[in-house]
Amino acid sequence: MSSTARNGKSAPAPAGADSAAVPGVFAAVDIGASSGRVILGRVAEGCVQLEVVHRFPNGVVEIDGGLRWNFDALFAEVLEGLRTAATVAAVQGETIASIGIDTWAVDYGLVDADGKLIAQPFSYRDGRSSAAVDPVHQKLDPARLYATTGLQFLQFNTIYQLATEENLDGLQALLIPDLIAFLLTGVRRTEATNASTTGLFDAVAGEWATEFLAALGLGTDLFPPLIQPGESVGMLLPEIAAQVGLRQDTKVVAVGSHDTASAVAAVPAQEEDFAYISSGTWSLVGLELRHPVLTEASRDANFTNERGVDGTIRYLRNMGGLWLLSECQRTWAAQGFQPELPALLQSAAALPPGGPRINPDDPCFIAPDHMPARILAAAQAAGDVLPDDPAAITRCIMDSLAAGYARTLADAERLAGRAVDVVHVVGGGSQNTLLCQLTADVTGRPVVAGPVEATALGNLLIQARAAGALAGGLPELRKIISAGTSLRRYEPADRTAPTYSASRD
Repeated sequence: MSSTARNGKSAPAPAGADSAAVPGVFAAVDIGASSGRVILGRVAEGCVQLEVVHRFPNGVVEIDGGLRWNFDALFAEVLEGLRTAATVAAVQGETIASIGIDTWAVDYGLVDADGKLIAQPFSYRDGRSSAAVDPVHQKLDPARLYATTGLQFLQFNTIYQLATEENLDGLQALLIPDLIAFLLTGVRRTEATNASTTGLFDAVAGEWATEFLAALGLGTDLFPPLIQPGESVGMLLPEIAAQVGLRQDTKVVAVGSHDTASAVAAVPAQEEDFAYISSGTWSLVGLELRHPVLTEASRDANFTNERGVDGTIRYLRNMGGLWLLSECQRTWAAQGFQPELPALLQSAAALPPGGPRINPDDPCFIAPDHMPARILAAAQAAGDVLPDDPAAITRCIMDSLAAGYARTLADAERLAGRAVDVVHVVGGGSQNTLLCQLTADVTGRPVVAGPVEATALGNLLIQARAAGALAGGLPELRKIISAGTSLRRYEPADRTAPTYSASRD
């Protein structure tokens, strides 16, 4: 599988650079909560071409009485992917200049002084952290937490997970992408966009909130020093380089290691006042700002202020996403019903509007298994009658997500004092024609869908810029994406009659 982002004109080379000497091949390790990929990115004359060279599954597993990530298996897949990338590049006579890593946020592994991972990392879907919320808030007032960190309250935020740990003496916490980078390079760093999701990061100062670490009895060296997107973490360890067939001077470069930070960097916006929805397992819905919004009204609305690339602020709300549908599909498949997604969406689109809705952010939907039954129960608790039918449940999910997007964007505009002209949907959800059209309808704004591979593109763009293969800030990088990606525009129903398509562009 490959895709291309192409600009009509070559991107300007950095001043004094010899274009023939500028490296143009990069590897992106892009891991989500259900799958991962290693992708080669080739950059030449303002063109970014992607080639997925390795795919692998990911998911939570029951280990030692909790829901955890099988990190050992995950890292083995990363190595296999890099080995494949090295082979593919060598066949083309290419040299991979660097590697960038992005994953989901908040989860971490604990390593000892020798660099040994002491246990498989817990998943945010494990319920252990809920019991730590009240004890943390007894030590740190929620209003004070928000005024410093600007972080949306979620019961699985890193701060609450850490509060469940019994003995952290001599240990260091590495967020998942930083843990992978450490095992590749031997260098311990914490990338800033992911650090901002921990609840222990000062949103204004851009540094660790050491007073919060102290208040919780956590050492100020619990996390490694911060690193910014575009900075070099280090070079591959000799044994890793030999194992995967890459040169030892291959760099690991920090990117927006929180996958949403990389995805937002690749939003193909040409407008200044745009909103974005990074749509996948979760929905990240918000605006890009220059400064955080730390008001009490923002806290009441449960918005988050997370770091983006180039010091931007991702002002957003973390909402439920297509996890609800994928879990329903998994349950239906076990029951012998396995429709293709386009057919399922077509059946859902044929149903009349105004049907039952649920709150996709309800914590009852966080854990896996039995999702259709939980959705039916939620609809019933809201006083609605939802048929136990895949098409009806799918339409309920789509309607509920679109309505949630509209509420969230209206709140973001009000709280940030910014009006939005267009909504960009990136990630897997940009292929969901029903969801995109419903989002246009309920927000009353045009929706521009694509690219699907926004996270990988954002990862690779930052690597390429760090190497001198591309130049400019986010507007210049986004022009490359906008000019070279096949995008689809959806107009609100009051402007153009909506067209629901079963196709997946």
